[in-house]
Amino acid sequence: MKPRSWLVGLAMLPLIGCHSHPLADYRPLVQAGVFSGSIEEAHISDDTCVELISTAHTNGHAFNSAYSVGNLAGARYTEPEILNFAKLDKIDSITGDAVMLRLVGLSDPTVDLILQRELQDQPSLSSGEIGRLKNTGLTESQILDRINQGMTDDAAEKEASSREAVRNHSHTDFVRVQGRKPR
Repeated sequence: MKPRSWLVGLAMLPLIGCHSHPLADYRPLVQAGVFSGSIEEAHISDDTCVELISTAHTNGHAFNSAYSVGNLAGARYTEPEILNFAKLDKIDSITGDAVMLRLVGLSDPTVDLILQRELQDQPSLSSGEIGRLKNTGLTESQILDRINQGMTDDAAEKEASSREAVRNHSHTDFVRVQGRKPR
C-alpha cells in the first residue's frame, strides 16, 4: 500500500505548482489596465489591444475602456475607427451615441458625419433625439438639415413631440356611420 500512495504523491507533485508562478509579478500589467477577460471579450486583435493600452497611457491614464470597445465592436465599428476614438481620448464619451446611431438605422456616411461633428465639438443633436425624429418620419437628409441649421436637443424634442402628437391623432376624426336604409 505504501508504494502506491508514494506513486500517487509523486504524480500529484507537478499539479501542486500549477497556476502559481512565484517569480511572475503581475502588478505592472494590472497597473497598465490589463485584466484577464476584459479586452479579450471585445474580439479585438492583439495589435489593436496593445495600441489601445498605449494610447490610454499617452493620454495620461490607464486603459479602462474594454466595455466601450466591446460595445463599439459589437456595433460594427472597425478597429481603426475605435483607435481613432481612443487617440482623441473620447472612446468612453462617444460610445453611447455611436452605438445608438447604428441602432437607429442611419447609413454609415450619416453616422460618420454626425460623429465627426461630435468629435470636433461642433453642435449636434443627441442620438436619442435623432432617433425620435427618425421615428416620426423624418428622413436622414431632413435630420442632417436640422443638425446643419444648429437645431438643439430642446428644439428637436419639441418638434418630435409635435410630430408624435399629430401622428397619434391622425385619422381619429368623428365619422358618421351610415346605417342601413329602412325598407
